[in-house]
Amino acid sequence: MKQILITGGAGFIGSHLADTLLARGHRVTVVDNESAGSPDNLQAAGRHFDFQYVRGAVEDRPLMRELLADVDEVYHLAAPEGVERLARLPARVIQKQWRALDGLVSEMARRHKSGPPVKWFFASSGDVYGCRSSDSFSEDEPLSFGPVSDVGQAAGASKALGEFLALAAQRQHGLPVIIGRLFNVAGPRQSARWGKVVPRLVSCALEGRAPVVHDDGGQTRAFLHVADACEAIADLMENGTVTGNVFNIGGERPISIFQLAERVVAAVDAKLDIEFESYRNTYGEGFAAVRHRMADLTRLKQTIHFAPQHDLDVIVTEVIEWLRA
Repeated sequence: MKQILITGGAGFIGSHLADTLLARGHRVTVVDNESAGSPDNLQAAGRHFDFQYVRGAVEDRPLMRELLADVDEVYHLAAPEGVERLARLPARVIQKQWRALDGLVSEMARRHKSGPPVKWFFASSGDVYGCRSSDSFSEDEPLSFGPVSDVGQAAGASKALGEFLALAAQRQHGLPVIIGRLFNVAGPRQSARWGKVVPRLVSCALEGRAPVVHDDGGQTRAFLHVADACEAIADLMENGTVTGNVFNIGGERPISIFQLAERVVAAVDAKLDIEFESYRNTYGEGFAAVRHRMADLTRLKQTIHFAPQHDLDVIVTEVIEWLRA
């Protein structure tokens, strides 16, 4: 049994990860400032004797010092969600993300001076691959960002800088880290508030409004159920030989956003139309979307037994059921 800390654990992925780790027999503490997450996501986890919830910010150094005192592993998922949040509050999003990671690394390094190192997981994103389109991004290829005037590039750039810090902390402070680049994880508990595409399309359909796709809807993505993502994260952390490595974690079957909208309409109300809108109208001038972004999962499959148990139809069905409830 390990003592585990999850930052941002009341959020979409963090709450599911808490469920996964509790099911594996570990003690789990979640810290969350509730800016994007909600304690409601932790109802199942809250029924476990080995679970603790702390409302607080990762930037709170004294709090993190206390929470890190006796943990074996840290899963760092605390980060503002969604492209829309970044488009509306870019300075706030970038500053908060960096302060949280910098504070966490500093406090883990402080603890290591008087005790064993904390093994940790840094939740990065497929956004780190920048402005290029590809249906097979591999972990070792160069990153490529667009102009700094494109605020959409800031999400990937800040995550990439976080990866540099995470690996530097392993080299300089001896803090073993595994980096997971998450691609289009979806499922119940995911909010439509900040532009996540599956709950956004489902919310529109459930309200009797035409789901909106951007541009011509031909952008392609491969979606991964959140439960499968969390199993992959937990499996990587249980592997004792892969620290200091980066892993893509994503789905395998690409689909266009228009086709995704068609599936949502078919599942909710086949009489609904699908509408189109420019990125500029939603995100403002200078926003450039990546046409195709899928992950090469070779490294992940060579390291763990990665076999997703949920397809896209299950994702759509579960998101519909969750939003209806």
